[in-house]
Amino acid sequence: MPTYQYRCADCGNELEVVQKMMDNALTKCPKCGKETLQRVISAEGGFVLKGSGFYGTDYSSSKSKPSSTPAASGGCSTGTCPFAK
Repeated sequence: MPTYQYRCADCGNELEVVQKMMDNALTKCPKCGKETLQRVISAEGGFVLKGSGFYGTDYSSSKSKPSSTPAASGGCSTGTCPFAK
């Protein structure tokens, strides 16, 4: 569940609350009791990819790639190749 930051526009109280994304935003400040609590948009908590498999450099270049033409892979060696001219 994500952590949301809130700040009271009246008293300046700041707090963090763990909520479901579907939950309504809080509006009542727990410190002063007024309905002036606002959700703060922060740049913290970015999305980070960790582990292997996310970058092109993670794959070995020594693996053989399949050929795109049947002739190169021996598919036309029988003489019935539709690509032969």
